[in-house]
Amino acid sequence: MAVLGITIALLVWMATLLLISIWKHIYSSWKLPPGPFPLPIIGNLFQLDIKDIPKSLTRLAERFGPVFTLYLGSRRIVVLHGYKAVKEVLLDYKNEFSGRGDNPAFQVHKNKGIIFNNGPTWRDTRRLSLTVLRDLGMGKRGNEERIQREVPFLLEALRKTQGQPFDPTFVIGFAPYNVISDILFHKHSDYSDKTGLRLMYLFNENFYLLSTPWIQLYNNFSSCLQYLPGSHRKLLKNVSEIKDYASARVKEHQESLDPSCPQDFIDSLLVEMEKGKHSAQPVHTSEGIAVTVADLLFAGTETTSTTLRYGLLILMKHPEVEEKLHEEIDRVIGPSRVPAIKDRLDMPYLDAVVHEIQRFIDLLPSNLLHEATQDTVFRGYVIPKGTLVIPTLDSVLYDNQEFPEPEKFKPEHFLNEHGKFKYSDYFKPFSAGKRVCVGEGLARMELFLFLAAILQHFNLKSLVDPKDIDLSPIATGFAKIPPRYKFCVIPRSQA
Repeated sequence: MAVLGITIALLVWMATLLLISIWKHIYSSWKLPPGPFPLPIIGNLFQLDIKDIPKSLTRLAERFGPVFTLYLGSRRIVVLHGYKAVKEVLLDYKNEFSGRGDNPAFQVHKNKGIIFNNGPTWRDTRRLSLTVLRDLGMGKRGNEERIQREVPFLLEALRKTQGQPFDPTFVIGFAPYNVISDILFHKHSDYSDKTGLRLMYLFNENFYLLSTPWIQLYNNFSSCLQYLPGSHRKLLKNVSEIKDYASARVKEHQESLDPSCPQDFIDSLLVEMEKGKHSAQPVHTSEGIAVTVADLLFAGTETTSTTLRYGLLILMKHPEVEEKLHEEIDRVIGPSRVPAIKDRLDMPYLDAVVHEIQRFIDLLPSNLLHEATQDTVFRGYVIPKGTLVIPTLDSVLYDNQEFPEPEKFKPEHFLNEHGKFKYSDYFKPFSAGKRVCVGEGLARMELFLFLAAILQHFNLKSLVDPKDIDLSPIATGFAKIPPRYKFCVIPRSQA
């Protein structure tokens, strides 16, 4: 009888829990966008393929429309799918949805820095960072010169492979790493530098881990999963190690700072910190500066490195595209001059290829999480303050009206009938609005100049037949991670 009583009590408890959940859902969501009905505790987890959440969101959009609601655990999420909805929420409602959704994997960055800051300092931190980066040449001639100075080091590292197979991950990665390092702390490293290689290993591993199914679960159910073993422990440790490195650089700069003559990004932020240190609530602290530096170092290295690495694999899959690029580079730049941004006007095909690489790889398919900063009426729905918002970038980059056959790599997506470069407002790999990537100008410049320089001097040689190259990402989550591969670069003068 005791067992029967316990069983009945459990059933009553479960039924009560279900009824409460149903009531709370109906009460709280009657003005929300439509969406699948969530289960207690887990929400809509069973409606998602945890190995490819972006594809799951596309399927749900086909069912519920361009604006829909889902739940992951207790986290309420409104998803925007398609160009009109995404543009509307990022630009027309840029203030109302400018918050940053919590990312438990970056808990040590919480409410500090630029990328994951949702605290009271994020606007001032972002504004000052953008001002300093512009003063240091972001998007201007200063950064072009930095990239051009790095080109010979990249080419020399590629020559040292002597035409033998190699993994491009860290060879290619060192170029953007050195560029952002020069901006942040006026430092240039040899391509065999152990510290630089360690940092790039951490960046690369984190980018992959963030895109695995386990971390997708962890970021939405961290209160339960944080106590379990798993790759989240490795990720958290890596994030802390990168932050510790940035903190050490900030401390060094504090000891050598000359306020009258700041040398780099860290110096400039330290000067501002000194100006405001006597205020009741200082906006800039040494820890906040360290997190900002860690944010920029990670984003400024890994996203550009991954895009270049993915781009080279795509070109080996499409040798006819590489051949056209060689022809254009030879005609416009020649065999020896360092590529310049002004060349872009005379190189529409390379410009189109760079854009198509970014569109095709769809690096951050679901964008970074936004958050509603206030109760907002959007398209007749009421989206409460604190609701997480996903403005999906893949739904814009893969729009089949703007980009016919979007699943195919076609530089013609960005060329008009006369072979001239064609701009598309659907090109939003860096997002848009208040939270647009602060390094967009630098990244676009690096991709054009580094790719031009590599193809100016080398032919790409795949180890397998082009038709056998698989471009499918090995993980899709926070990012789309390209497959690991080896290839050869053959000096063109000896090809």
